[in-house]
Amino acid sequence: MLEIELNGEPYRLPEGGTLADLVHALGIGNAAVALAVNRQVVPRQQWGVRPLAGWDRVDIVRAIGGG
Repeated sequence: MLEIELNGEPYRLPEGGTLADLVHALGIGNAAVALAVNRQVVPRQQWGVRPLAGWDRVDIVRAIGGG
């Protein structure tokens, strides 16, 4: 298992996982979210090819509309 930090909390996922795998596991694939790995935003088009490594820091931010 691979351990990362997800929004400040430890999180485990299978070795070799990508950001897309994480999004799928969390059930937020259709949500309006942005992902950053180690404080760098990763474009949605790259989620499927961006592998995760041990203790990567992943932050998920949901878009909120307002006026």
